[in-house]
Amino acid sequence: MNKIANRMKRWMTNQLQLPADVVMDLPRITMIGQLHIYIENHQGVLRFSSNELRLLLKHGQLLIKGEGFILKTILPEELLLEGKINQVLFINENENT
Repeated sequence: MNKIANRMKRWMTNQLQLPADVVMDLPRITMIGQLHIYIENHQGVLRFSSNELRLLLKHGQLLIKGEGFILKTILPEELLLEGKINQVLFINENENT
C-alpha cells in the first residue's frame, strides 16, 4: 500500500506541478556557502552540539558536521544554523550510525 501511495504522490507532483518537498514530506534545505543552512520540514532535533546537528526527517535523518554551530532560529518544522559547515549527510532509515 505504501508503494502505491508513493507512486500517487510522485504522479501528483509531476502532473499538477506541485513542489515535491510539500507533497512527499521532503526537507527543503537552503545553504549559503559554508556559513548558513536553513532547513524546513524536519521532524525534530535529535542531537545538537557546537560541531554536530542531527535532525529527524520523515524518511531517515540529516546529519550536519562542522565547527562553531549556533542555532539562530528554531521552530517546530524549521531551523537556521550558523557556523562553518563541513558535511551534510542524509542517513536512510535502515542504516545504523
